[in-house]
Amino acid sequence: MSIFRRLTEKPWVETDDRVERLHTKLFRAHDRKVALYIFLCVVGSVFFLLFAATHMRIALATDWVPMPEPILLWVNSVVLVAVSMALEYSRRLVNSNQDGMFVFSIGGVLTFLFLGLQIVVWWQLIALGYAAQRNPSNAFFYVLTALHAAHLIGGLIAWCRALWRMRSKDGDYPHIRLSVELCAIYWHFLLLVWVVVLALFVST
Repeated sequence: MSIFRRLTEKPWVETDDRVERLHTKLFRAHDRKVALYIFLCVVGSVFFLLFAATHMRIALATDWVPMPEPILLWVNSVVLVAVSMALEYSRRLVNSNQDGMFVFSIGGVLTFLFLGLQIVVWWQLIALGYAAQRNPSNAFFYVLTALHAAHLIGGLIAWCRALWRMRSKDGDYPHIRLSVELCAIYWHFLLLVWVVVLALFVST
């Protein structure tokens, strides 16, 4: 840029050139990553409202009966931690140009295991007489854990697509790297939500 053009520049005027530099040079995040962060903000807001509603229900009523804590619920928590660790490790492998498909596959398989164990936990609680309509604490527990499971199922769809790209010999490697990173971010977020849900019901 010449000295004359610099002296006559009007930074307060929005031009097409300034908008182009804003989007291409200063903001380097991928569109899919930005979309994921926005989606997580929305999902986080929904869970936050449910957490707030749970606390309000506890404070305003005397009919809140705490639910039991099956040992399988803690086993399930360990499984979800292992899923998050596997996806994070696979992300690091892919970023270092190594084959992370096996570890990435383990993360998805453990997610299926988590969902299966969660169904068993629901069956155990219902068999003990803790159905959703029996008590507000039961209803909130089933709503929160079912909503969490629904988001895991949605994440598995993205996991399957990423695994298919990794198995493809002519796949776009930068695209694969981004897909693995997005899956890891999504599972880390769901692990955080699960920890908050567990802490919420253990504390009551």
